[in-house]
Amino acid sequence: MIATKTTIAIASPVIHRLARCFILPLWVAGALVASGCAPRVAGGDPLQALVDGQPGVSPGLPGLAAVVVDRTGEVRAEARGLAVIDPARAMTVDTPVRVASVSKVMTTLAVLRLVEEGRLDLDRDVSDYLGWRFRNPAHPDAPISLRLLLSHRSSLLDDGGYFFPLGATVQGSLSAKSWHAAPPGAVFSYTNLNFGVAATVMEKVTGERFDRLVGRLVTGPLKLDACFNWSGCSDAALARAGALYRKSADEEKWTPSPDWVVQVDDLKGKPPACLVRLPTPDAACDVASYRPGDNGTLFSPQGGLRISMRDLGRVARLLLNEGELDGVRLLKAETVRAMLTPVWRDGQGATGESYGGLMRCYGQSVQCMVGRGDQPVAGDPRWLGHMGDAYGLWSGLWIDPARGRGYVYAVTGTAANPADYPGKRSNFRAYEEALLDELIR
Repeated sequence: MIATKTTIAIASPVIHRLARCFILPLWVAGALVASGCAPRVAGGDPLQALVDGQPGVSPGLPGLAAVVVDRTGEVRAEARGLAVIDPARAMTVDTPVRVASVSKVMTTLAVLRLVEEGRLDLDRDVSDYLGWRFRNPAHPDAPISLRLLLSHRSSLLDDGGYFFPLGATVQGSLSAKSWHAAPPGAVFSYTNLNFGVAATVMEKVTGERFDRLVGRLVTGPLKLDACFNWSGCSDAALARAGALYRKSADEEKWTPSPDWVVQVDDLKGKPPACLVRLPTPDAACDVASYRPGDNGTLFSPQGGLRISMRDLGRVARLLLNEGELDGVRLLKAETVRAMLTPVWRDGQGATGESYGGLMRCYGQSVQCMVGRGDQPVAGDPRWLGHMGDAYGLWSGLWIDPARGRGYVYAVTGTAANPADYPGKRSNFRAYEEALLDELIR
C-alpha cells in the first residue's frame, strides 16, 4: 500500500499561449503542490474540487491534467494533484501518462501514412499482407480489410485475448472466442484486438517493429516526446512519468482500499524492466529476438501510448488543421477528413460492444458524437475524438471542428468505484462531465 500523507512544496509554472500565469499553492491529498496556473474563478477552483472530491460528482482523484487548444496553439493548460504519490511529485501538463484507448488515434495516423505511401490499402484483404489466411472461421469467404479493423467492424472480439506475450504470434493466438457470429462488416463491436492485427500488418509490410514505426512516421516528425510502452521516450519523459492509481486492492474488480494502489507506471525515473508482456514472470526479456510481423500486439497499439497532455493537445491541433501542425504536413487534408468521417452509426446493422452506449458513431479510430448518451457537455456539440479507460485512468482527446477547439485530459485514478459516479447527461463519468464543462467555459 502507498501512503498519501507526505507534505511537499513544488513549483511547476505552466506557460499559456498568450501570457504567463502564476503559481498558486494548493493542498492536494495532504500534499502542498503547484496548481498548474488555474485562473481565479468565482466560488473557488472547480478543478481542485474534483481532485479533493465532491459528493455525486467526484470520488477524489490523485491527479488530473487538461489542455485546451485552437488551431494555432494552446488556449488553456492546467494540472492538479500528484503525478506520483510516493515520493510526492506534482502533476503537470508535461507529465506523460498511459492514455489507454486514445492510443488508437496515434496508431491510425501511422497506418494512414503508410496508405499515403502506397504501402497499404484500407480496402484490401489484410491476408495479402499477413501472408496467411485471416478469416472469421464462420465466414471463410468474407475478407477483412484495414478499414473494417480500424472501425471495429471486422467481427473480431476481445474474448480470446488482445495482447499476446513475447514468443507468441497473432496467428497462433486466435481462437474460437476471438470471433463474432456475425460476418465482417455486419456488426460494430468495440474490440482492442483490431489494432493488434492492424499493427501486425504494419510490421509485415515494413519489416519494422510497431513502436519504432510509429516513432518514425508520427511522433518523430511532429516532435512529440511520446511512445508506446515507454519504448523511444526520452530520459526526461521517463523522469516526468505519471503513475496510475486506484483505491482498490484488486486490478480487475473494485475492492476498496484505504490507500492509493499503483496500477501501472510507478517508474522511479527508470524504464520498466521489460517493455513487453512475457509468457511467464521469469521468462527472458529478449525483445531483440522478436520478428516484426508476428505479433503486433506486443507494444500495445490499442492502449499503450505514453504522452503528456501538452503533446496530446498538439495531436488535437493536427486533427483540427486536417493533417498539418506548425508547418509540418503529416497527412493530406483529404486523408484526415476521411479518417474523421463516420463509417458506422448506431442502427446501421447489429451492435455488439458499445462501451456502455458511448460508441454510437465511429470513423477510422474516431468516435463521433450524435447526442444519444455520448455527449458529456450541454449544447449538443458534434465532437470527434476518442476516450480512454484503463488501469484507473480516464482520458479523452476531443475536437470541436465547428468552434475550432480541441480538449484533452487525463484523470489518473479514482478513490472510489467510477461506476458509482455516473454522468448526469451522458454515459461518461460525472467527473469527466464536470471537467469538460469547466474547460469549454
